[in-house]
Amino acid sequence: METAKPKNIDEYISAFPKEVQVILERVRGTIKKAAPMAEETISYAMPAFKDSGGILVYFAAYKKHIGFYALPTGNEAFQKELSVYKSGKGSIQFPIDQPMPLTLITKIVEYRVQENLEKAAKKKA
Repeated sequence: METAKPKNIDEYISAFPKEVQVILERVRGTIKKAAPMAEETISYAMPAFKDSGGILVYFAAYKKHIGFYALPTGNEAFQKELSVYKSGKGSIQFPIDQPMPLTLITKIVEYRVQENLEKAAKKKA
């Protein structure tokens, strides 16, 4: 039986145990604060934030980590800070049993907002 895809971020978060919900809400709040104009959405069955330039970041909960997806450019720009985490080309794994690096998440989101603004400006030009 396939589980229903969440319709929104609230629905996504509510599917997890309470202690994971708290972490997800912290990550969500951090993203909202760093990108107040961004719109919440569900994309690829994960919470995502988008603006006029497209998707900024995605995040998702797993058994042992919170996946954070800043697309390849967000990861490349913060390689040094991210070196302590398991990461792929566009993914980062923040262990659930450690404090979430909210300051780093803020920097990455702000970087992605700026990147999307520049991308949108180039399109207009």
